[in-house]
Amino acid sequence: SSARRVFPAPPGPVSVSSRVSGLNSKALTSASCRVRPTKLVGGVGSIRSSKPIKTVGSYWPYATTVFDYVRRAMPYDQPGSLAADQVYAAVAFILHANGIIGENDEMNRTTLPKVRMPNRDGFIPDARPDVKSKP
Repeated sequence: SSARRVFPAPPGPVSVSSRVSGLNSKALTSASCRVRPTKLVGGVGSIRSSKPIKTVGSYWPYATTVFDYVRRAMPYDQPGSLAADQVYAAVAFILHANGIIGENDEMNRTTLPKVRMPNRDGFIPDARPDVKSKP
């Protein structure tokens, strides 16, 4: 199916500065989350090196994929239990930690798809005849 699930926008703007404190330990800092910041941040410019570091900032092509992953996987002990504003806040935190968005940039269903990821053009379309892709 080509239907896309659209999550509701949170009730207010979600930015790193305004919402990370509202995440509390449930989303990012609890032991149950098991998020390792070194796996999320860094590696920019390393993808074409002999030792690429695949992080959100260096490898992921779209910010919406980060949202989808956070929405489905966090927190570790209760995946999928975060409210939409908590997911946007976690994504804003991750994107800001990678230097992709500013501290006061708002993340919501309108602004998130507009985020330009550093490796957005690092992937090539699959030209095999049995695979449908848009060049």
